[in-house]
Amino acid sequence: MIRYFTEDHEWIEVEEEEATVGITDYAQGQLGDVVFVETPAAETILAKGDDAAVVESVKAASDVYAPVSGEVTDGNEALVDDPALVNSDPEGEGWFFKMKLTDTSELNALMDEDAYKEFIADL
Repeated sequence: MIRYFTEDHEWIEVEEEEATVGITDYAQGQLGDVVFVETPAAETILAKGDDAAVVESVKAASDVYAPVSGEVTDGNEALVDDPALVNSDPEGEGWFFKMKLTDTSELNALMDEDAYKEFIADL
């Protein structure tokens, strides 16, 4: 599996044409305690950059954007009952949705882990 990152602090882990999307540890740290998450419904078609999910914390509400184009195959139902998973395991069990990619070439515009670490170091 390969993991990519966006400048909006989403991560996407790709295996062939299937992907899992969430927000980074940096993003959850900036948000603070997450109290609500809304994930997209299965079969939702997303274009790269579309609003895909919503995350609300004690500090702010924020959109989660689709890092690439595709069709949502699953939303993380565990976040409905336990939105704090985003804080405790943002790059694992706190994932937001899974999708089937429609244009894998869009991944070329994303950062790898080293580039993302350098990006957040400058923030």
